[in-house]
Amino acid sequence: MENIKFSDLGINETVLKAINVMGFEEPSQIQAEAIPVALQGYDMIGQAQTGTGKTTAFGIPIISNLSAKRGEPQALILTPTRELAIQVTEELGRIAKFSRVSLIPIYGGQPIDRQIRSLSKGVDIIVGTPGRILDHIRRNTLKLSSIKFFVLDEADEMLDMGFKDDIEEVIKNLNEDRQTMLFSATMPNEIKKLASKYMKDDIKHIAIVKNTMTVSTVKQFYFEIKQKDRFESLCRILDVDEPQSSIIFCKTKKGVDELVEGMQARGYIVEGMHGDMGQNQRMNTLKKFKEGNLDFLVATDVAARGIDIENVSHVINYDLPQDAESYVHRIGRTGRANREGLAYSLVTPREYIVLKQIEKTTKSKIKRKEIPTIEDIYEIKHRNILNRVKETLLNDDYKEFIPLAAELDDEFNLVDVAAALMKNIFDKELTYDYTENSLSVESKIRLFLSVGRKDGVNPKSIIEFLTSTAEISKQEIGDITILDKFSFIDIPERFIEVLMKKSKGKKLNNRKVNIEIANKK
Repeated sequence: MENIKFSDLGINETVLKAINVMGFEEPSQIQAEAIPVALQGYDMIGQAQTGTGKTTAFGIPIISNLSAKRGEPQALILTPTRELAIQVTEELGRIAKFSRVSLIPIYGGQPIDRQIRSLSKGVDIIVGTPGRILDHIRRNTLKLSSIKFFVLDEADEMLDMGFKDDIEEVIKNLNEDRQTMLFSATMPNEIKKLASKYMKDDIKHIAIVKNTMTVSTVKQFYFEIKQKDRFESLCRILDVDEPQSSIIFCKTKKGVDELVEGMQARGYIVEGMHGDMGQNQRMNTLKKFKEGNLDFLVATDVAARGIDIENVSHVINYDLPQDAESYVHRIGRTGRANREGLAYSLVTPREYIVLKQIEKTTKSKIKRKEIPTIEDIYEIKHRNILNRVKETLLNDDYKEFIPLAAELDDEFNLVDVAAALMKNIFDKELTYDYTENSLSVESKIRLFLSVGRKDGVNPKSIIEFLTSTAEISKQEIGDITILDKFSFIDIPERFIEVLMKKSKGKKLNNRKVNIEIANKK
């Protein structure tokens, strides 16, 4: 598995070119096993955890086998949420970079007249949510008779959200000659029934079983960031922690090159490693890092294989890995030889579900940390400068500079001179031209709702309840956990007051809903 490359999977040259531009070095396990099967046209169930690269696993075969026509759509991908629809569309767009394939996302909350105009111009691939796809079918603005490829993405989540009837109604509008691919993290009975009812008899089932993994005693934290602030967030973290030796992981070769260039421009002593670099170059870079001549090594998972260095204080996931196994391998680079190690991950709200899956699979707790503010950075830098000056004074290691100080004493107050010297040190140590004090993403509050599974609620009905009673956009609603008799939901802090005023005490499924701020565990 480790030696398999995308070029070994039978992908056409146009798509391979796009994969190379994206910078991926080798396929994940689900990609390596699913792509050849899908390219041969089999109906397929791909069972793998969230964050393992399932979009690429179905996107590559579809785009490789699809002939761009810009007429009636040839491929339909159903996703449970608008966020995932956008994400999948973006990923497919990168895979189709040189394929002249047209694609659009279709989801609720977006003006339907704009979608109708886009559909009327002709499109090859549609990525959409079940409700809005059905809306277009009923309006006669979307015909599915030409669909050759049909994908149910995150099928278990769609069923949990109550989309079973919608999915079946969409399927009834498809032709029977299509290729159907179903991707899911779990395989509940409802999915098995759906597969037996609507997929061909020679269906292929590819299951990537994840063994229970435990991680070492490395302390693990994550920082919730905005995508546009990813680089600055890293700089803030490094300015506060001042790691002695750190490996920073990126998902792609291109990501490594861009991050190294950005860090070097800020004065960090850093080099990168990835598969496009020659063996000698990689060995030289690794030698520098081992000998302490580099503070930071930026690498892909492939390039970091076999690295065994005892004094790595930090592992930083600049990009989250594709799966939990890669995460465990990454953070195992620190905390060696009975030393304490730290593992940090930068996570956007969209990536949070992948982080939770990693946490679940590894049976570990990844705690949240706030992105350092400018005040935090100044405080650390000021204290460190003072400590270094005191250490020099205590070591009596400054006598040769006394004549220089005496010259300045004739013209300036020596306290001012010391402050000016400290400012010069501070300016050299500050790596980024910070402007905003804080970059923190808005915090969410966890709420308790007095309805649960036994009351017939699901994520979809809870979202509809909150959007209709409190007029909160469903995009603002975070994680939903439904238990037998009650539920928990994460809501941005600014909506708490209006939700308590407008939703508390209202009925959901004929049951009066009590809402309280949940107790912290």
